[in-house]
Amino acid sequence: MFDKFNRRINYLRISVTDRCNLRCVYCMPAEGIKLIKHNDVLSFEEMFEVVKAGVKLGITKVRLTGGEPLVRKGIIDFVKMIGSVKEITDFGMTTNGILLDKYAEQLADAGLHRINISLDTLDPVKFKEITRGGNIFDVFKGIGAARKAGLEPIKINVVINKSKEEPDAKAVTEFCRENNLQIRYIHVMQLDKGEFSIVEGGDGGNCAICNRLRLTSNGMIKPCLFSNIEYSVRELGVEEALLRAVENKPAHGTFNEVGQFYNIGG
Repeated sequence: MFDKFNRRINYLRISVTDRCNLRCVYCMPAEGIKLIKHNDVLSFEEMFEVVKAGVKLGITKVRLTGGEPLVRKGIIDFVKMIGSVKEITDFGMTTNGILLDKYAEQLADAGLHRINISLDTLDPVKFKEITRGGNIFDVFKGIGAARKAGLEPIKINVVINKSKEEPDAKAVTEFCRENNLQIRYIHVMQLDKGEFSIVEGGDGGNCAICNRLRLTSNGMIKPCLFSNIEYSVRELGVEEALLRAVENKPAHGTFNEVGQFYNIGG
């Protein structure tokens, strides 16, 4: 698939849930969020129909996000569905790592290729503050389990305020160097204000080469994270929603007032 700016669209990011077992300060308000109603959430079978239709149109890369994808019941079976599609040559997941020690081996056996893990600090106290209750040692165990399971390369996502020279980011950088982990620096972004930048160490935020579509857990195909444009797979049908998203993918991001990171997946 090519959009009207001649960008080849071959990457589908799927937010399997808006639920999460952490409450990171830059992602969710302290009082929590209004969750999507269960009846509005796509079944894994419906999501797989989107994957299959996308593959026929040229999708070769899939990433599962959330919320936190590992909190959704049945996630291993869904990974197995996607892992069975030979046309998918790059299959990843972004996770906070809290449950990864439990699931890493099952994910690898089901067909997942690699993993991205969020880690913004090495300080256990600060980690608990940032995540509003998370245990950093669960993440460390998850990283070890991912390596043992062969979910590599393991990429660490670190959120920064201004620079990768910030003390916490520098500590995570050294941790990654010592443990042969790749690192990506993600600037704090504001969807509703249109504040975004290119991910350092990755391609996210680079509109000129953007190859992504996003599927939200309630069935909306979004051609751009920083845009209000979205198409319902339930109302339009899967293929029509995909084609409209590609046809109307904007040249660059502006702002998004109809979604948040926790229900789109970043």
